[in-house]
Amino acid sequence: MAALLYHMFSSSALVSLGLYNLIASTRCYLKSPHSYSAKPFHPFPPSSSNTQNHRLRHLPLYLLSVCLLIAFVHQLIVSSDADPLLKGHTPVHRFTSLQSAAVLFLFLILSLSLFLSDSSNLLPLPNDLIFALASALFFLQYSVSTSSASVQTSDLEAKCDSVSARISATAALLCLVVACKPRLFVADVGLGASIILQGLWVLQTGLSLYVDALIPEGCHRLLDVVNGVEGSTKCDADEFKFRAVAILDLLFLVHVMFVVVIVMITYAVVAKSVGTRRSGSYEALPNSSSPSESNHSHIQMKSLVGTQA
Repeated sequence: MAALLYHMFSSSALVSLGLYNLIASTRCYLKSPHSYSAKPFHPFPPSSSNTQNHRLRHLPLYLLSVCLLIAFVHQLIVSSDADPLLKGHTPVHRFTSLQSAAVLFLFLILSLSLFLSDSSNLLPLPNDLIFALASALFFLQYSVSTSSASVQTSDLEAKCDSVSARISATAALLCLVVACKPRLFVADVGLGASIILQGLWVLQTGLSLYVDALIPEGCHRLLDVVNGVEGSTKCDADEFKFRAVAILDLLFLVHVMFVVVIVMITYAVVAKSVGTRRSGSYEALPNSSSPSESNHSHIQMKSLVGTQA
């Protein structure tokens, strides 16, 4: 139950972060498309015209730091769980948990550095450097998830970790693109969408591994193994394993389509709230409302024709 609650907590934090960045970046782009530039941090509230001295300006960074701290502590606690399937004092899950904790700690340092950079002159980091560092951390997360998938004794958990690794690799690539081309709005939107997708997949991982009613047919949890430790969810035969992997692939595509719908709805809602019109539209020229203005323009045209003659 604790593992499922942690996955739900992580999912809500990631989805909220990605959705907030998606809304804020879309709003900034629609307000001034020609001067748009991606930002690693959007002040709260994004709709306020004067957020420089707003007391809730750094609320997203506060919440992000708290969530990262909770996740870091959780990974340290999980690394101390005993694994009855393995012998010795250093089971595999201890190393993978410590690696995840280290990556979360680096993300926490980056969040605090971003807060110092925005609130003071102690650490004036440029935006492109922050995006480059975030790209490196996402790539490190991809490496950790890939190594965790390679040492899993459960194919179901390995599949979940491999999908999570691919999402992290996508986020790393998008961060690098934004660092090189900060005015590329599509890359900024893709980064927010990838964070939302990661949050949804974290929730799907928790449901597929720790909820008996949602575990694929032919697979089950081992009751004598701590949740979150490798090998805690097993499939009885290769047929059930392949079926479970195919179901996870299908669910991943469903989540991708759901994220695409979220991006489209978000853009439409923000565009309506900002009041932006489609580029390329034309407005009718105002007609003369009074007879005197019409007569005046008629006299000017007659004099122009007489001059040319």
